[in-house]
Amino acid sequence: MNLNTPLVEAAIEREPITVEPQTLILDAIALMNQRRVSMNSDNNDESHSACSCVLVVQDGEVLGIFTERDIVSLTAKNINLSQVKVAEVMVQPVITLNKSALEDIFAVLFLFRRYRIRHLPILNDSGKLTGLVSPESIRKVLRPDNFLKMRRVADVMTTDVLTLPVTASVLEIAQLMAEHRISCVVITQDEVKDWDSNVANPVGIVTERDIVQFQGLQIDLAEVRAQMVMSSPLFLLSPEDSLLDAHEEMQKRHVRRLVVSWDWGQGLGLITLTNMLKIFDPIEMYRVIQVLQQTVEQLEAEKIQLLEQLSVNSEQ
Repeated sequence: MNLNTPLVEAAIEREPITVEPQTLILDAIALMNQRRVSMNSDNNDESHSACSCVLVVQDGEVLGIFTERDIVSLTAKNINLSQVKVAEVMVQPVITLNKSALEDIFAVLFLFRRYRIRHLPILNDSGKLTGLVSPESIRKVLRPDNFLKMRRVADVMTTDVLTLPVTASVLEIAQLMAEHRISCVVITQDEVKDWDSNVANPVGIVTERDIVQFQGLQIDLAEVRAQMVMSSPLFLLSPEDSLLDAHEEMQKRHVRRLVVSWDWGQGLGLITLTNMLKIFDPIEMYRVIQVLQQTVEQLEAEKIQLLEQLSVNSEQ
C-alpha cells in the first residue's frame, strides 16, 4: 500500500466550492445542493466531498469555512437564514496545510485527528487556495483492499448511536445533531418490536447532508416528519463484516456512513469514513503489522513442528 506524495496529489479536490464573505447563507446552501445534484446526475463519485462545505475566499486567501455541520447547528436554532451572510457564521481561522508540506496521507490524517476536522484546504507557496482534502477524497484514492480485509467493522465502529422515532420532526433531528455534534440520527419505529428487550426497529437514517438539502428547499422543518424524508430502507452491516465490505458498500451507495446491527436490533452501531480512516494511523498500522508478524511466526513454528513429526513418523 502506497501512501506517498503521488497518492496525496490525487486526493486533492481541485475545484472546491468557494464564495465571497458577503454571500448569503441560502445562496451558499444552493451551491452545495447544485454541486450534489450535478454529481449525482453524472453518477460521479470522484469528487463527492466537494459539496460538503464551502470555503470563504477573497483574492485567493481562505478566510473561513462553512460546513454541513454548521448548517445543522444553525437549523437547530430555528432562525431565519434569508438575510444571514456567510461571513457572520463561518468558522475562522481555518486549519490549512501548505502543499509543500503535504508529503503523505499521514500528515493529513494527523491534522484531521488533532483538530477534529473533516476538511483541509491546501495552499500553494503564495498562501493561495489550490485545493481541498477530506475523508471522502482520501477514500477515492486508497485501494488498501488486503489491509481492509483483515479488519472487522467492530474494530472501528461507534456504538454511541442516537435514535428518534419516525414521528420526530426534522427540526428535532437537527437539534439532537447539534447538541451532540453528531453527523446523523438513526430513525426507529414508534412501536417496540421486542417487548422483552425494549428494542425498537431501525428503519431509516437522516444525515447532515439531508438537513442541507431541506434548508435549500426553505420548508418548515418543524412540520416535516422523519418518516417523510429519511433514507430507507436501511442497509445494515454486521460487526463481523470486513472493513472492505463496508468500504465497497459506501462506494456503491455513495454514502459516508452505514448502520451496524446485531442480535436482531438489540445492538446498534455506526461506521463512518472518519472511523475507517483510523486504521491508517501510524501507531494503529504498526500494531496490526506486529500482530501479523506474530501470526506468521506462529504458523512457521507450527509448520516446522509438523515437518519434524512427519519425519519421525516416516523413520518409524
